[in-house]
Amino acid sequence: MYTPEHFAAGPEAIQELLRAPGAANLVTTTAQGLLATLLPFVYDPSIGEHGALHAHLARNNAQCMEPSIGESLAIIQGPDAYISPSWYASKAEHGRVVPTWNYATAHVYGTLTIHDDPLWLGRHVRALTALHEAGAEHPWTVEDAPERFIAGQLRAIVGVELVITRIEAKTKLSQNRPDGDIAGVVDGLRRAGEAGMAAAVEQANQRCPR
Repeated sequence: MYTPEHFAAGPEAIQELLRAPGAANLVTTTAQGLLATLLPFVYDPSIGEHGALHAHLARNNAQCMEPSIGESLAIIQGPDAYISPSWYASKAEHGRVVPTWNYATAHVYGTLTIHDDPLWLGRHVRALTALHEAGAEHPWTVEDAPERFIAGQLRAIVGVELVITRIEAKTKLSQNRPDGDIAGVVDGLRRAGEAGMAAAVEQANQRCPR
């Protein structure tokens, strides 16, 4: 990943990308070529040196039938948004501004293991459900559904575990702009309904020494 120094994600930003409820594109190299699937995942920091990503695939998905050759890659996408040059204070000063795109992303590399164990899958789907139901007034749990129904659902999937070997992460959040432009970006994003990205820009530039 091309990452200028001022856009390099620090440890805290990387942890936020790994722990936030979301999905990642799992990319594997096989004898048939590249395969990719978008998967919701759970990050487990206790496994290996850098932790692991846990997810699951439909049993009929070719990606779990074709052995992965070498490293596999999970691409995690954080918040992203269009940045209008009209938001920059610099536009009024000299006009030498252009549009851009702000985003946060992590390329997570590792060794992929397929799990076809009902106990592993049961733990995984409970952890994944708990992660996404945490903010609900009446959170749904796996136990809310009939046991035989859940057993049938588990037979239709296989687990995937990416034990992380390295991470390349980037937070392109206006850190290369002067303070007036950053303030304009935050305000413009809020007015555009992009409150999450506005908060990310503020947070990144509080961390960034200026």
